Amino acid sequence: MSRDNNSKGIVLILIAMSLFAIQDSLIKFIFEKSALYEIFFGRYLIAAMVLFIYLSFKRQKVSFKTHYPVLTFVRVLLHFIAFSTFFISITYMQLATANALFFSCPFFVSIFAKFFLKEFIGIRRWSAIAFGFFGVLVVLNPNFESFDYRNLLPVLSALFYAASMTITKYTSDKDDVNTQLYYFYLIALVLCGIIYVFMGNGQFNNTDFDPTTQFIFREWFTNFDYTWKFILFFGVAASIGFLCIFSAYIIASPSVVSLFEYSLIIMSMIPGYFLFNEIPSLRTLLGVICIISAGVYIYFREGVRKQYVASKIPTRR
Repeated sequence: MSRDNNSKGIVLILIAMSLFAIQDSLIKFIFEKSALYEIFFGRYLIAAMVLFIYLSFKRQKVSFKTHYPVLTFVRVLLHFIAFSTFFISITYMQLATANALFFSCPFFVSIFAKFFLKEFIGIRRWSAIAFGFFGVLVVLNPNFESFDYRNLLPVLSALFYAASMTITKYTSDKDDVNTQLYYFYLIALVLCGIIYVFMGNGQFNNTDFDPTTQFIFREWFTNFDYTWKFILFFGVAASIGFLCIFSAYIIASPSVVSLFEYSLIIMSMIPGYFLFNEIPSLRTLLGVICIISAGVYIYFREGVRKQYVASKIPTRR
């Protein structure tokens, strides 16, 4: 994997994170007037249409044959669950706090890369991963007598997301990005359709539920005149963001590019402050510093390791 490819992957990740920071703040803004999986459905449908238009314009063909049908389904399901849990968490947590916890993801990715992609991780990188998880603990500030276990949702989201992205890297040797995106949207839309059949009419909703629970079970399309413009943006942002992320994980090392997803923590603080008057606590900021420091250290250790490996490879004279 060339350093140039890693640099391109980092740029793609930063573009995606900027779009997702705006998206998260808008979901938090409208969640009391919309349904979670209505947003998912509109988001994926519009993103799929944008992808189709893009591929048609570029005259790119999509191979409808996946060499990993089971892993493809598992990848999409993990991704679907990951963002379900994350979007639920931002309805009751500060954006910066939720994103800080979500960014235990790079450390999960590094662990998965070690055991499933056979990437080498030395003692220094293991120490950095441990320090990063310490930062997560600082943000969580667990008090087990009165701890709100819902605060673990972003960490659970990170675990599922990391597993999904590791599978993306593994399957990329035979399934290109267009094939992976095609099946991503297809399976995600089918999952949304199944959810609509079972709870799309608000069968399980109750006015006595708290706003977060109503967000999950609310009837779809009850405020469509208000939400459609937001959903349209979510779909366009998702199509561009997912394309950037999938491309980054395919062309670059997952354990490198994943670390730059922590830029979303900083980006989320801006709309959090101006839209919701959210000011991260000192403890949250200290935890964020630990998480980012660990990520930056791992990135530079990866560069040093690759330089060392390259210097040991004999060249022809």
